[in-house]
Amino acid sequence: QVQLVESGGGSVRAGGSLRLSCSVSGVTRSMYAMAWFRQVPGKERMGVAVIYRESSSTYYHDSVKGRFTIPQDNAKSTLYLQMDNLMPRDTATYYCAAPQGPDCPGGYCMGLPPASDFGYWGHGTQVTVSS
Repeated sequence: QVQLVESGGGSVRAGGSLRLSCSVSGVTRSMYAMAWFRQVPGKERMGVAVIYRESSSTYYHDSVKGRFTIPQDNAKSTLYLQMDNLMPRDTATYYCAAPQGPDCPGGYCMGLPPASDFGYWGHGTQVTVSS
């Protein structure tokens, strides 16, 4: 059974940094992608960043470009999200996600995929940024 466990959340001041980790276990095949989403109460889960394994391509939501990165040298069993220059609007619960399917829908492996493409989710880690 695939399990995703996030860690690294916390409370920081605006301008600070956090590094989220997602430990992956129970995987019997290589995931074609891994992603980070975030959600605030009353709103839909929003894709923040994704990495496609075969190409090592990464994509980011416009609101975090230049501030968040998925390190390219992480171990396949762990996904990271480096978050720098954090802003109060980044406050949310952050989730790690992995797809259940064997490949990108329609073979299209570009851009931020919707949450519906992912069947495995962690329980989330809270990030709070104060001004």
